[in-house]
Amino acid sequence: MRTVRLGRLEVSAQGLGCMGMSEWYGSADWDTSIATIHRAIELGVSLIDTADVYGSGHNEVLVGRAVHDRRGLVQLATKFGIDRSAGNDARIIRGDRRYVKRSCETSLLRLGVDVIDLYYLHRPSQTAEIEETVGAMAELVDEGKVRFLGLSEVDEVLLRRAHAIHPISAVQSEYSIWTRDAEPVTSAMAELGIGLVPYAPLGRGFLAGTVDVSTLEPSDFRVHNARFNGEAAKANQAIADAVRAVAQRYEATAAQVSLAWVSAQSDRLGVQIAPIPGTKHVHWLEQNVAALDLRLTAADLAELDSLGKLVVGERSQLRNANR
Repeated sequence: MRTVRLGRLEVSAQGLGCMGMSEWYGSADWDTSIATIHRAIELGVSLIDTADVYGSGHNEVLVGRAVHDRRGLVQLATKFGIDRSAGNDARIIRGDRRYVKRSCETSLLRLGVDVIDLYYLHRPSQTAEIEETVGAMAELVDEGKVRFLGLSEVDEVLLRRAHAIHPISAVQSEYSIWTRDAEPVTSAMAELGIGLVPYAPLGRGFLAGTVDVSTLEPSDFRVHNARFNGEAAKANQAIADAVRAVAQRYEATAAQVSLAWVSAQSDRLGVQIAPIPGTKHVHWLEQNVAALDLRLTAADLAELDSLGKLVVGERSQLRNANR
């Protein structure tokens, strides 16, 4: 397994996103999810990503149980900030100092660990300035409860303000062939030595060609996602078809091509990249990890790059809420 650096934190070149093991992507299966995490570690995947909001704590407990006897083999990343205690429709993104400190203590308890390797602010706070939030996160580093700090879905101004308080190691943002919102921030990330952790690198399954909205469970949020429905879905199918056409040239899958494209952007953007495709199943995990061996030609990369201009529909109704 190749490694990359997120700031000074060395992690596997591909991580595992665990959100779907608890929420938003249909029903969950504890044993299947644990087996998938274990197989990921066997394959050399060390960056395991969760958050306190996934399943209202369920996911941190699951991840903690999965790695309890493998702690030295993984870098645990979790996130705080999305407060759903008043109900999903009344959620608020918090970053006030007391909330930060309390959230960390709760995550440590759920995970069953003494230290979190990478601790993210899940979204820009609505209750505190970034200086207060990152200041509290820095206290956690000083206390030995957190090793490195990260932010998610931030712009350059907020990133620079945060980094001035304490070094930021990683920015986690949605990034894929059809989602490029993170790119305007990458020049600052390159300057500051901050790594990019793309989530949803497979376009939430659409780019992989594995999603049929008509068969999804009602609890799967893609049922209501703009890009997966109606005329937008029909238009976006051209993107998925083009990815599949490239995959056929390599006797690979569309998912592997999508991941290979994301990883290949490291040179163009000047940042280290560790995508975290999410899955609940060993089969898809093994397919995703195999993408690290796929090298696309410059012509194929350019062809895939051009597809970003074709996307129709907002990237997620939950972009500022849960994921």
